[in-house]
Order: sequence, then structure tokens, then C-alpha cells
Amino acid sequence: MSNLEYRTAGESHGQGLIALIEGLPAGVTLDMELANREMARRQGGYGRGGRQKIEKDTVNILSGIRRGRTIGSPLAIQIANRDWRIDEAPEVSRPRPGHADLAGSLKWLTTDCRETLERASARETAARVAAGAVARSLLIPFGIQCVGFVTQVGPAVANIPVDASPAELIVARDGNDVYTADPAAVGPMVGAIRKAKEDKDTVGGIVEVRVFGCPPGLGSCARYQDRLDGRLLMAIGSIQAFKGAEIGLGFGVASRPGSQVHDEIDFDPGLRDTPCLGFTRRSNNAGGLEGGMTNGQPVVVRGVMKPISTLLRGLDSVNLATRQRERSDYERSDVCAVSAASVVAENVVAFEIARALVEKFGGDTLAEIEAAWKFYLGAARLLGTQEPA
Repeated sequence: MSNLEYRTAGESHGQGLIALIEGLPAGVTLDMELANREMARRQGGYGRGGRQKIEKDTVNILSGIRRGRTIGSPLAIQIANRDWRIDEAPEVSRPRPGHADLAGSLKWLTTDCRETLERASARETAARVAAGAVARSLLIPFGIQCVGFVTQVGPAVANIPVDASPAELIVARDGNDVYTADPAAVGPMVGAIRKAKEDKDTVGGIVEVRVFGCPPGLGSCARYQDRLDGRLLMAIGSIQAFKGAEIGLGFGVASRPGSQVHDEIDFDPGLRDTPCLGFTRRSNNAGGLEGGMTNGQPVVVRGVMKPISTLLRGLDSVNLATRQRERSDYERSDVCAVSAASVVAENVVAFEIARALVEKFGGDTLAEIEAAWKFYLGAARLLGTQEPA
């Protein structure tokens, strides 16, 4: 048994993107329909740019499976780029404010920002979505569901019930082009994006991911590196253009007293066979995580995406070769990619949940993990109900 992890490679206009997943147990049936659906959703959404009309991202698995099931060896995924022109792409000498252009050019001692922007590009998230979508096949046998959606675009804010079921969220989200689970917010969100386009500007927003079905005990308080909340915040915060992340009530806890923050505990014997093991809460301000571990409530994590840094109107910059003031270069881009970002967030969160599942229940095969899962939940349900030996 090894830790579940992944790495990505590839440039925006290179031959393609690669994701290498190590540590998937043998015997997992891969849901390729789900994986390719997530790839397509990442390319959709109102406000996307022309690149999405060129590419048609699909997951091509090069290794690690036989007859549709994992065999325990590293799983390599390829997403081909149709817009492959990295050698012919022009040099970029005027760094775009908000991008990695200037910092990367100074880091790698070059006046050509192209060599930084090709890897810094959000095109890399195609590989991360692929990795997360494939890892979700490991969550399916355990009834764990991840649902991501948009809660804000510019000034337009959605109102999404905290007790909505996964099915309700998915149906509402998939019924519009901005991927929000609040039908009433669709018009204002589309309007905010349309206005930004008319102004030759861009607009950002907030996305949320809810994870249903996690048992208590994923993650750990023993080492800071193992705290699941920290790992989820890192996963969300590392998405291109994200500038903040929070769990549950998040920054809202700062303005409330403890009596209005902490989720009081009850016990309902009728829910003993559910993921919460019968321990219910009157609220979920903690977002399903306490002390770095899941507590049986839905996991709730949010991230804020800044407006896309490439503006059609440009921004003031400096030519790296001449040091003269000029307007920044324009690379084909989106007006708003918050919808796509919600798909990325959903799948990077899913991967971290799958990683924590493997760490908690171990095993080289799915059958071993299922056996450990069954034993643990059985023992947890009996906790405190038996006489000491």
C-alpha cells in the first residue's frame, strides 16, 4: 500500500497535459463517463473564451488499467492539445499584471514571458480535473459524493439552502450556464459577465464544494501535515487565480461569539447507520471538519477567484527588453472562468478526500479497503455500548 498522490506536466500550447496518479488500489472500476463529463464541464460555462471552441478534452489513460479496472501500478493520463504551437508562439515581452509573467521572467532570467506563462496557465487544471475525476471512482463504492457550484459572480450572490441534497444541487447547477445551484441568481450572474465583456473587462467570483457521505475520522490531528482541513485549503488555494479559501463558516467566525459558532451535538439512534453514526449537529459551521478530521457532517469548502488577469483593453506594464512603459500583451482569454473553476475545485477536493480515504483504510486492493471500512464503521457504532472486558 502506498500513499495516493498525483503530479501534472504539460504546457498550455504544448503537445498536451499529463497527470500521473500513484497509489490507486487495484480493483477499482473506472467511471470514464464521469471523468469525461467533468472534462467537458470544465470547458463550459458562460463567459469562456475561444480556446474552448478549439479543444475537446477527453481522458486518455496510457497505463495502470486492464479491462477498465486499476491494477495497482501508476496510472498515466494524457489530455491532448489541438492548439499545439508552443515553438511558433510569439515571444511576450510585456508582462501582464496579475499573471506569473513578471515574477517568472525574473525567476528564470529571461525577457520572454512565454516560457513562464505556458506552464502557469490555467490550462494545467485540465490535468488536475482528470486526476480528481478518475480518483472519484474510488469514492463511488463508499457512497461519497462531491458537488461543486458557483455562489457568486461579481456582485451577484446566490442563495443556496444548507440542507440541499446532492441530487438537488446537481439538478439545479446543471440547469444553467453559470453552474450555480440557485436558479434565481442565473440572470444577475449572466448580466455581470455580459457587462464585463462590454467594458472589455473581466469578473471573478466564489465557488463552493460540498462533500457528502464522509465518515468521521478522515484526516488526523497527530501531525499538521495530515490535517485534512489544511490539505483542502492548499488544494483550493493552489488553483490558478484563486486568492482565498475557507471551510464552513470560514471568515464569518471572526464576528460571532463562540456560542454562535460551535456546532452543538445530539444523538439520534435512527441515524446510527448513516455516515454521522447517529451523532447529529444543530448547525454545520465547522464545515464537517474539526481538529483536522471529518466529523460525519458534510464537508463544505469555498474558494474565491479573482477576475481573469488578461483584459482585452490591456493594463499598464513595462517592456522587459527596453524598460519602457507600454500596455500589456493580450493572450486569448476568458471574460469569466468562475464556472470552470467550480469544476476544478470539485475535483481537487475529491482527490484529497480519496487520498484521506486510502490513508485511513489502507490496502493494496479495493477489497481490503472495503473490509477495513466495514470493520471501522461497525466498531464505531458499538463504541460505548459494550461492557468493558
